[in-house]
Amino acid sequence: MAIRNGSFATFLIVCPTSFFLGIIFSLFPYDYPILWSPTPTPATHYDYFEAHLRFLHASPPLIPRMLHIVMFLGLAGILAKLYRPSESNMLFDGASLVLYMCGITVYIANTVKGLRLVSGGRYGVELVTGHGGGEELAEGEQILGREDSLKVLAASNTILALVLVGVLVLQAGQWYAERKNEQEYESLSGAKGEKGEKGEKEKAGKKNR
Repeated sequence: MAIRNGSFATFLIVCPTSFFLGIIFSLFPYDYPILWSPTPTPATHYDYFEAHLRFLHASPPLIPRMLHIVMFLGLAGILAKLYRPSESNMLFDGASLVLYMCGITVYIANTVKGLRLVSGGRYGVELVTGHGGGEELAEGEQILGREDSLKVLAASNTILALVLVGVLVLQAGQWYAERKNEQEYESLSGAKGEKGEKGEKEKAGKKNR
């Protein structure tokens, strides 16, 4: 009944989304000087950011497993709300599913790959030069160095934050729309009830006469 009403499923969506936003916010002191600072980013800041990412990637296996479980719970909450969906579910929860899957795609394609590169300590340029420079790049293919790779990771965090905020906005919008519909339904039901009571009183008064 809770899943049918959407309250528990909404809880499964909002809590993991807020959890991931908290993780991204903890990286904001590293991302801000790289992406938005008007002054040139000092080389030492890249060292700090790289060391922090290496520390995260070297965490015990239990940590990423818990992260993936929480990620799955958020996806399960969206799918639970889309089971036998109403028009409201198709609009809000369907868009939430699209944003959530975009976030998972960015996480797999950019974050996981970037963490592996940082942990290995060999970036695009070093990988190519390490093979003697014999490899030819495909047309339009670019090689990212150390600073550019760290910038991509920082930008990926920003994209993830925007996607997750979008999920929360959609869930809040759905809650507000359903609440307004309930209030309108209650007001209409109350008005009909009052009209019915007045009609019955008028009929009773005519009979008494």
